[in-house]
Amino acid sequence: MGLTMTPRFIARQLAHPRGLLGRLIMRLMNRHNARLNTFAIQTLDVGPSDRVLEVGFGGGSMLPYLLDHAAFTAGVDRSAAAVERARASFASSIQSGRADFQEGSVEALPYEAGSFSRVLTVNTIYFWTSLETGFKEMRRVLAPGGKVAVGFLPREGMERMGTPPDIFTMREPDDVIAALRRAGFEDVRAERPTPATGWIVISGRGPVSPHESWACEPDPAPPASRPLA
Repeated sequence: MGLTMTPRFIARQLAHPRGLLGRLIMRLMNRHNARLNTFAIQTLDVGPSDRVLEVGFGGGSMLPYLLDHAAFTAGVDRSAAAVERARASFASSIQSGRADFQEGSVEALPYEAGSFSRVLTVNTIYFWTSLETGFKEMRRVLAPGGKVAVGFLPREGMERMGTPPDIFTMREPDDVIAALRRAGFEDVRAERPTPATGWIVISGRGPVSPHESWACEPDPAPPASRPLA
């Protein structure tokens, strides 16, 4: 049976959830992406002293785990509905200084340089204007030696789903790997739980400065936000 193209109004909500439909879409995507999200978090190897940033957290399915296992968890999403939902759901963590959620984009992350030891993003790179710009910005907010993880469905799988190419930019793993390396990441590798798995997680590390490393710092304070332009 052939696949029909994803309805455009659904595709637009996947790109930028809004209103009641957007809230429903975020809940559905939490279920649909559960295995990919779990694998991406495992790839990051989050520990109790880590400061973690999720770019494009959407429905927030990974946030409870991060809040339970990391010292500090932040999220940036371009959807006001997603940010509002996260702030309401995790208000106590925000009040205690262990969480922060901001509306913004990967091209201009609202945090100071070196604020995080782990940065991840899942199913967002289809909507970026530039892989290299986004990865450079993620590297900027990553502390020396910190780790990044990028989860997504490659072009072949996206085309089988019939996603509109004017809303979703299809990505090849080799292009993502090359962009991460151009942005300065090292030890870049692609991983899947099985060869038959459609989605993929690509990880890398920021270079370790010869004079400082986040691993040698004392327990971190919450990172400072910087105003959006």
